Amino acid sequence: MDYKKYVRDIPDFPVQGILFRDLTTLFKNGEVFRNAINDLYNMIKDIKIDKIAAAEARGFIIGSTLAYLKGCGFVPVRKPGKLPYKVVSYQYSLEYGTSTLEMHEDAIEKGEKVLVVDDLLATGGTAKAIMNLVEKLGGEVVGALFLVELSALEGRKNLNIPVYSLIVY
Repeated sequence: MDYKKYVRDIPDFPVQGILFRDLTTLFKNGEVFRNAINDLYNMIKDIKIDKIAAAEARGFIIGSTLAYLKGCGFVPVRKPGKLPYKVVSYQYSLEYGTSTLEMHEDAIEKGEKVLVVDDLLATGGTAKAIMNLVEKLGGEVVGALFLVELSALEGRKNLNIPVYSLIVY
């Protein structure tokens, strides 16, 4: 399926010079969304995973759905101040600034195999931040999965783990 035709391009969002790939146009189409999730699942179905860790907000849509299909746990990774229990934090760079992500300190047990999931891979900053949080808690990151990858930004080179992407620009 040509998923690119279901992704809307929005220039200069969230800042001047960024071409934003809007995935809400893919998510709103039930058949296309189901096919995309099934295709993503098929990429990881044979990988042993204890947990899926995904960043808010669009990563939650994909990550929680895949955790359900895979029968594994789901770990929400959020912006500061959004989680109610004790957290570990990591500050990182984005292609247009910096940000911080947090995870509950008891979200990952030592030795658990974790797949990082997000909607889009650009420079790899968000995925790398999640990897750092997982490793800080003793987990092993076994790969990263993305609905979209912006290959020109070479984010997969910054991850040094298996990377799976459904739509590549």
